Amino acid sequence: MAIKLVAVSPAQDELIDKAVALGDRYTRTLGLLTPPAYRKAAEDGGLLAAVEGDEMLGYALFGLPKRSARIRLAHLCVAEEQRGRGIARQLVEGVKERYPQRLGIKAKCRRDYNLSGMWRSLGFIPDGEVRGRGRDGEILDGWWLDLGHPDLFTEMESDALLVVTVDHGVFADLRGLADTADAEESRALEAGWMADLVELAYTPQLVHEIRDLADTAERQHQRAALTGLRKLSPDLAAVDERSRELLQAATQAMPDLTVDAGLRVRLRYVAETSCAGLQVLATRDPLLSRLTDVAWEVARVRVVSPSTVTLHVDELRQAQVYRPADLMGTEFRSGEVAPGAEDELVAFFHQSGGDDGSAFAERLRSLNEGAVAWRRELLRDGQGHPVALYTWALDGRTLIVPVLRTAGHPLEQTLARQLLFLLKRLGRDCGAEIIRISDPYPSEAARSAAGDDGFFEHDGRLVALLVNVCGTAAEVEAVAGGLARELTVDTTALRPGMPAEVAAVVERAWWPAKVIDSKLPSFLVPIKPRWSTELFNVPAMLIPRSDVLGISREHVYYRSSGRRGESVPARLLWYVSEGNSPSEGQMVVGSSRLDEVLIDTPDTLFSKFEHLGVYGRAEVQEAADASGRAMALRFSDTEIFPRPVTLRRLTSLAKELGLPLSLISLSKISNELFQAVYQEGHRTT
Repeated sequence: MAIKLVAVSPAQDELIDKAVALGDRYTRTLGLLTPPAYRKAAEDGGLLAAVEGDEMLGYALFGLPKRSARIRLAHLCVAEEQRGRGIARQLVEGVKERYPQRLGIKAKCRRDYNLSGMWRSLGFIPDGEVRGRGRDGEILDGWWLDLGHPDLFTEMESDALLVVTVDHGVFADLRGLADTADAEESRALEAGWMADLVELAYTPQLVHEIRDLADTAERQHQRAALTGLRKLSPDLAAVDERSRELLQAATQAMPDLTVDAGLRVRLRYVAETSCAGLQVLATRDPLLSRLTDVAWEVARVRVVSPSTVTLHVDELRQAQVYRPADLMGTEFRSGEVAPGAEDELVAFFHQSGGDDGSAFAERLRSLNEGAVAWRRELLRDGQGHPVALYTWALDGRTLIVPVLRTAGHPLEQTLARQLLFLLKRLGRDCGAEIIRISDPYPSEAARSAAGDDGFFEHDGRLVALLVNVCGTAAEVEAVAGGLARELTVDTTALRPGMPAEVAAVVERAWWPAKVIDSKLPSFLVPIKPRWSTELFNVPAMLIPRSDVLGISREHVYYRSSGRRGESVPARLLWYVSEGNSPSEGQMVVGSSRLDEVLIDTPDTLFSKFEHLGVYGRAEVQEAADASGRAMALRFSDTEIFPRPVTLRRLTSLAKELGLPLSLISLSKISNELFQAVYQEGHRTT
């Protein structure tokens, strides 16, 4: 009887059960995969079975990520008694034939299984290695089977890890000395096929729970095991405030809830996850699972089981992704909403409550009438689909934004963050001191990102202060305090000598404020015109690009690995070091905030920061020095000076202050010189 390949559908329960049974025979080598994962794969078109009569001989279980052109092979399983009949090859060929538009098939396999001969015989080639996240830290070989598409498309994929926080229960399942009941569900998070998809992280609350363990051996073991997870350090004050909000919402939603230390601990995990900028918390705790709706409504955190992570990793990852590099040179286009086009937009942007359907369209129409000159800006992608919509007008010193919506799109999170900073730039350029987003139903992507940019709830609206002061803590506080009093809200008191981390938070929240008498350091960075053009469009490209999305708010710049006192966070001044004419070089063109400094091999740096920058792999390699390593400077919120500061003026300012000036390489400068240059760049007379 001939072997037949069957694409298993969700309705074929018998075949799914047979696949589960066959996979369970080889969990030692395949790793744990729970029955719901097989059914989910069948639903997504990712389960192919080899059958002969009523017998299942083998199967291939694979993923088809939405944001990747690759096929991710999780299981390739053939019954031991059927091996040698070419079944594995038939399964691989069957996958290729069903998805010829994909670039290729990616797989991972433990090196100590000694199966390289099998992978080679199937046409796979080695594709790097990673260390697994299992208890023994095994090495996983990567294998790649190319489907023969032109090399032009080989860079389409750029994997972005989903970072998931875990509570102590899940952590103990993964790292504890004792085998806990039902721990298999958690351990699936560390299956080999998940190694490059999910990164696990921990927050301070987990450390506290480990510290409280009575058993010394268990406590020491778990503490040492933390090194395998990413450490998160959210702002304590923000966590306290978010915890209070969560507790209030939880008790209102569930009046029968017992408010005790256990509840507060669980809410702390949610608050810390939220304040660390993440959106997924994995737990098996029944009480924490009851708080799912509250966690999402208040903190935009998805509280999920470990099995939900393994079953829906691609959807969760897409929801958390941030890829500003995808906007560079993009085909996104901005333009005003044409009169009469309002009804078209209803289908693209979410509405709720009394703002749905025709009411939303009518509200858009009303913003094209009356005495106020509203600007109605619409962003479309390369296919012409609306992806973002915002309207604004200047009311005295306040920029009013009655509509702020983003549509469902792979780059929605990126667009939302970009638009928030665009509104700040727009407000500063218009002379505004307050931004008020009066949209009663702004997009969730924008709302969840707004807190990082200093927006706060006021009278049911999102509000931010624009403190256009480059001066002392007292000078910045005086302006911010005056604006706060107008809104009848309190502001943080500023003091000279603030720690760099505190000053950086203040400068982001009250952008474009600069607190010069803080401990936040400043650096001057020489940059060649080629890269200043790519990153900042200064000197301008021959073919202009839109400032709306073409200049991202977050980037990476590469240089040689030699350290010159760099520290994080910090401020940067960008000095274009050369040019074909005085108008192209030897001038300071703008400033940024330095968020991260990392020295490593070019390949490692490129893999980590590819989603941010305009550099290709070869260009990162060019930045490496004799040590074979390069330095990456990750920076954000760049301001391009309206009036570039020439070399002559820069030298004069340094001389007037009696300060040294080095233009050969990245160098630390005094905050006084930063202030003088910054103010010169914004001088209007």
